[in-house]
Amino acid sequence: MAHPLDYLKVADGDLVLAKDMQDALTAATLVFEDSARQTFTADGKTTYVENGGSTHGEWSIVQDGEFSSFWPPDYHATYILRWIVEDGTVSGLSFTQTGRGDRFDGRYE
Repeated sequence: MAHPLDYLKVADGDLVLAKDMQDALTAATLVFEDSARQTFTADGKTTYVENGGSTHGEWSIVQDGEFSSFWPPDYHATYILRWIVEDGTVSGLSFTQTGRGDRFDGRYE
């Protein structure tokens, strides 16, 4: 079965280029280590679900390897976005919050 990101030639830890970011974020739901889930849509919307509750926000591309998110009413964050590649296949995304260094790894569901 073909994976929606099979056309990419990337290695583990590579920055997600701006031209690939929408495809990377919208390819599938991301599942994080704490079982939280996040979906991104092509129209710039995102939903984060954990512990039975959901939060809705917005996302946008800043530049190669970087995107921003906004969670109403006033939370803004910027993340460095890198590929997670396992056994030669893109399996997820690694988010590192700029200025804080907090890292969150999400695997495609």
